[in-house]
Amino acid sequence: MQIFATFDHSHYLELAIRKLEQEEVKDIFAVPLDNRTENPKLFDTLHQSDGISLINKGMFLAVIFSVIGASRGFLLEWGPIYWGLIGAGGGFILGFIIDMILVKIKNKKSKKIKGKKSEVILIIDCKEDEGEKVEKILWDHLALGLAKVK
Repeated sequence: MQIFATFDHSHYLELAIRKLEQEEVKDIFAVPLDNRTENPKLFDTLHQSDGISLINKGMFLAVIFSVIGASRGFLLEWGPIYWGLIGAGGGFILGFIIDMILVKIKNKKSKKIKGKKSEVILIIDCKEDEGEKVEKILWDHLALGLAKVK
C-alpha cells in the first residue's frame, strides 16, 4: 500500500517522518515542490485565461459616459453622436485604467506571499495493516492532504 501526503515546510513534517521511523516504517520518500519563479501574465491569450477581466468596469463606464455625452451633446457644438462616442471612449479608458490599477495592487499583495515555501509530498510504502496507523500519524502532524493507493 502507498500513502501520499502533502505538508508545508515545517517542523511537523520532520516530526512525522521521525515518528514513522520509530514505528518501523522504513520506505519513506519526501519530494519538495519548487516555487513559481516567474510572474503570472497580466493579459490573457486565446488558450489560457486567469479569470480576471480588465474590461468590465470599462464597458460599464463607457455606457454611462456615452449616455451622458449624447444627452449633453444636444447642447454642445459637435452634436450628440460625437459626444456620445467621446464619452464611450473616455469611459472605457477610465474603467480599463481603474481595473489595471486594482489588478496591480492585488498582484503586489500576492508577491508578499510568493516568498512562502512550497509544499512537500511525502510518499510512504507500508503494509495494509500499518495503513491506519500511518494515516493517523500523518493527520496528527498536520498533513494538508492524504491519499491511499492499494
